[in-house]
Parts: sequence; structure tokens; C-alpha cells
Amino acid sequence: MNSHKVLKGMLLTEKANKHSAELGQYTFEVFKSANKHAIAEAVESTFKVTVRRVNTMNYRGKKKRGRAGQASMTSDYKKAVVTLKAGDKIELL
Repeated sequence: MNSHKVLKGMLLTEKANKHSAELGQYTFEVFKSANKHAIAEAVESTFKVTVRRVNTMNYRGKKKRGRAGQASMTSDYKKAVVTLKAGDKIELL
């Protein structure tokens, strides 16, 4: 799989920033069909780092109501937490 068919983007939250600074773990939103091996391969080829571990979580969309009371849902998504080798890091611009 190509990396653009695996990784959607990096999630930048307070918790994700704390994990990247202290533990060397980076959080990505990935396509639902991506497995751990494909995610590790995509991160290694895109950012030129060594991946030690990948944890994935599937999230279900939430139910929402619009202004007029119309029911809708947010999208389902898959999140991956990637742990890098000690000393490696991904530069965020």
C-alpha cells in the first residue's frame, strides 16, 4: 500500500503533543482498511524513522443535532498511535 492510501493526517491534540514530547509516540488518523504493518511501513517511508510499535483504535461517529433539529452523525474513523525508536522524532512544522 502507498503511504497516501494509509495515512490521512497527524492528530495534534494536547494529549498527543505530550506523548510525542515525553514518550516518542505520535498519533495519526488512518484509513479504516489499514493494518498495523501497513501503518508502520507508511510512517517509516514518509518520515524516515524507525517504528517500534503501533497501536490502533476504531472510533464510531457521534450522533449530532443541527439547528433545525435534523439528526446527523459524524464520521467513523481509525486512530493509530505509533511509538518510535529512542532518539528518532518527527519534525512538526
